[in-house]
Amino acid sequence: MQLKNLKFVSEKREKDLNKLNIYTVEELIRHFPRDYLDMTRVTPVKDAYHNDYILTSAEVISVEVNRSARKPYIKAHCRQDGFSFTAIWFNQPYVAQKLFRGVFLFYGRVQNKYGMGSSMVNPQFESADKNAYLKGLIPVYPLAGALTQGVVRAAMRQALSEVGVTSCIPPVLREKYSLIPLKDAYVKVHRPQSKKDCRQGAERIALEEYFLLISAFKVIKGGRDDARLNAYSVTRAQLDGFVSRFPFGFTAGQKAAVEEIFANLHSPQKMNRLLQGDVGSGKTAVALAGIFMAVKSGYQAAMIAPTEVLARQNAALIQKYFYDYNVCTLTGSTPAAEKREIKKKLASGEIDIVCGTHAVIQNDVQFKNLSFVVCDEQHRFGVAQRASLSGKGEGCDALIMSATPIPRTLSLIFYGDLDVTTIKDKPASRQEITTAIIPERKYGGMFSYVAQQAAQGNRTYFVCPKIEGDDEGTVMSVTELYEELQNKMPSVRIALLHGKMKDKQKNEIMSAFKEGTYDCLVSTTVIEVGVDVPDATTMIIYNAERFGLSQLHQLRGRVGRGDKKSYCFLLCGTDSPEAQERLNVFKNSTDGFEIAEYDLKQRGSGDFMGTRQSGRILSELKSLKFPVQTVFTAKALSDEAFSGAFDTKLLKRIASEKYESLKDVILN
Repeated sequence: MQLKNLKFVSEKREKDLNKLNIYTVEELIRHFPRDYLDMTRVTPVKDAYHNDYILTSAEVISVEVNRSARKPYIKAHCRQDGFSFTAIWFNQPYVAQKLFRGVFLFYGRVQNKYGMGSSMVNPQFESADKNAYLKGLIPVYPLAGALTQGVVRAAMRQALSEVGVTSCIPPVLREKYSLIPLKDAYVKVHRPQSKKDCRQGAERIALEEYFLLISAFKVIKGGRDDARLNAYSVTRAQLDGFVSRFPFGFTAGQKAAVEEIFANLHSPQKMNRLLQGDVGSGKTAVALAGIFMAVKSGYQAAMIAPTEVLARQNAALIQKYFYDYNVCTLTGSTPAAEKREIKKKLASGEIDIVCGTHAVIQNDVQFKNLSFVVCDEQHRFGVAQRASLSGKGEGCDALIMSATPIPRTLSLIFYGDLDVTTIKDKPASRQEITTAIIPERKYGGMFSYVAQQAAQGNRTYFVCPKIEGDDEGTVMSVTELYEELQNKMPSVRIALLHGKMKDKQKNEIMSAFKEGTYDCLVSTTVIEVGVDVPDATTMIIYNAERFGLSQLHQLRGRVGRGDKKSYCFLLCGTDSPEAQERLNVFKNSTDGFEIAEYDLKQRGSGDFMGTRQSGRILSELKSLKFPVQTVFTAKALSDEAFSGAFDTKLLKRIASEKYESLKDVILN
C-alpha cells in the first residue's frame, strides 16, 4: 500500500517520510517509537531529579515575556503546594497567547541548577480544565524534514487499521509458545494502553524478526563451507621467526589466536574468521602474523581501515616488520600519479602488501594473486564492502577484526557462520587506566590539571555527544566546549574535530594532534576508532550518561597506549540513580566483555546489533526494548521450524524475498 493513500500524508510529507527510508505503509508501521511520553503519573517538581522528564500540575502566577534577549523567551512563574519553579520557552512567542493565570499541566524536562532553583525547559502544556491530550503513553517517533509527532501519529493510526501483517512462524509453533498475533503486537507498540503493552508488543515483533533473520542464515548460508583454493607453505619455524621480530612476547591469547589462524590456513576450508579482542589486546600483531603466512607463501595481502589516519598507522607498522617485502599505502588522498603506479604494481605482483582505506576496494584496483585480507574495525564497513575486497582474489582468506566487545551470547548466534577468535588477555606493558566520575564541585580544578599535563608534553581528549548546542543547554556540544576551553586555557593549544568536517580536514587535525602540534583535542565520538597516540594520557567525557558502556570503553581505550599513567574522567549530566549505577559499573571494570554483558542485560541487544552495519531489520529493531532471551527463543523456534516436522516453503520464500535487506548481516 502506498503512503499517498493515507489521509494525513501529503506529497511533501511523503518525501519527508522517504528521508526516513519509509516508502510504503508496511514500512511505516515498522517505524518504531524511540521513546514514550509517560502521561500516566503526575510528579511534583520538587521530587524530580535533574534532567528527568515528568508530567506535573501547577498554578501559573504570572507570565514574563522578553523579546529583546539574544534568545527571546517566555517565562511562566509557577506555584505547586508552596514550592515555586519556572517554566521557560525559547523562541516560541506564540506560547504567551496560550498562558494565563490558572492551573496547567506541564510535561517536560526538569532542570535543578544549584543556586538557581528548579525550572522546566520548553515543556508541553495545556489547561488542567481541558486535559485532552496529556494522558496515557504517547509514542515519540524519529522525525525528518517538516514532519511533526502529530502527523506521524495520525498516519500511524490509519496505517494500523488498514495494513495486513503476516507471521512467518508456523501456526503450530505460535500456539505452542503462546504468541500473540503479530498485528496485535504492532498495535501494542504504537498505541499502548500500558507499559506492559509496550514490552509485550516489542518482544513479539523482535521475536518474529530475529526468527526470520536466524532462519535466513540457514536458508542463504545453507551450512556450506567453501573449499580452500590457496595452499600455504609457511612452516611453524618460519612463523616463529617472524613473531620474534616483535620487541615483546605474545600473550597466551595472541599465541592461541595465531595458532588458530595457522591451523585454519592449512585446513581444507578457506578462512572466514572474526578476531575480537579488548582495546589494547594486540589484535594487530596477530593480523600481521596472518599476513606473514600469506606473503611468505608467495601471495599478496591487503589490510583496510575505515580512516586514513588509521590506515597510515597500520601501514607504518607493517613496513616496520615487513622490511624484506614491498609495502604500499593506498588512500583517497594518494596523488593520482602515485595511485596509477600502485595499481600497476599490484596487478603485476610487484607489491606484496597494500594497506589502505575504501580506495583499495575500487573496481580498478586489481591484484595478481591476493589470498589474505584483513578488515580492521569491521563494524565500520558493510559486508558488501568486505566481500568486494575478498572478491579481488580467488578464494581469499578473510580476517575481520573488532575491538567492540560483542557478548558471547550474541556472537554465538549472529556470527554463527564465522569462526570466532577472542583475545581476552592484554600485553603486560599495557597501562591500567584509572577512571573517575567527576562531581560538579571539582569541575573547575580539571582545567588546571589539563594545562599542567600539556606543559609536561601529555595530551588530552575532550569528548562531547553532539556538535551543536541547543536552547535547553543540558548537553555539552563540541563547539561550545571548544570556545570555553580557549577562554579558560589560553596557553594550551586546542583543536576541534567532528563528523561534519571533510575527511581531509579530519585527517590533518588527527595527524597534527598525534604529532604534538596540539595539546588537546575537542571531539565527538569520531576518535573512538583505534588511532594510536602514545602521549595521550587523559580522556574527559562530557554527558557520559548519553553513551553506551561499550562505546565509553572504546573511548577510554584511546589513552594509556604509551608508558605513562593515564586517566579517564566522566562528567554526568543527571542525578538519575540508573545512570549513576551504569557509570559506576564502567568505572570499576576494565574488562570490555564484562561491560558488554552488563550493557546487554540493561539495554537489550539493539545497540550491539547496530555495530554490525546491520541491514534494515536490525536497524529498525534498535528502537525496540526487549530482553536478550527473546533472541534465544527465536533461535529455538527457528531450529524447531527446520527440524523436518514443518513445511518451510513459506519461510524460505520470505527469507529469499528479504535477501537484499539481509545482505548486510549475512556474511558470504
